[in-house]
Amino acid sequence: MDFILASNNMKKLGEMQRILSPLGINVVTAKMLGITLEEVAEDADTFEGNARIKALAACKATKLPAIADDSGICVDFLGGAPGVYSARFSGGDDEDNNDLLLEKLEGVPMKKRGAHYACAICCAFPDGREINVHGECYGYIGFERDGNEGFGYDPLFLVDGRSFGKYTAEEKDRISHRGNALRKLVVELQQLI
Repeated sequence: MDFILASNNMKKLGEMQRILSPLGINVVTAKMLGITLEEVAEDADTFEGNARIKALAACKATKLPAIADDSGICVDFLGGAPGVYSARFSGGDDEDNNDLLLEKLEGVPMKKRGAHYACAICCAFPDGREINVHGECYGYIGFERDGNEGFGYDPLFLVDGRSFGKYTAEEKDRISHRGNALRKLVVELQQLI
């Protein structure tokens, strides 16, 4: 059964495929289907709201079950920022976002660099049913980038003294915010399909 992912981020696609394929779900992108999804404004003030906006739009456009996530990093010292603005924190790319985060935490000791990744996933079905789940992963923001794996803030996000930039995809799946949310989604989907 095909589910469309309301994103063209191939790393997110890989995570979702690894966790959902045992259910017989084939997660695809619009590009893989040869179609283009219209951009939607992610203007909600919560991860859950943004995930729902994207899932409903993709489901309506394709008539397929749609999965969308919205995720980001929430830094304690910054009052939870960048939060829902994680992808557009600096107005640039991942490197610019990481630079800005390091700048804002300059001189802040490790014990005050607590942070968590948050992920909300919405799965919308053509018949109007929805599943909404949330996952988190707690750690710290490092003082410099470490590792080349993952994406976003992964080279800065430390769990058990090691950056997500050094975790293999499978290791990250076991503890990440998205992995935690996807496992909740699997439980809900098993009851639904």
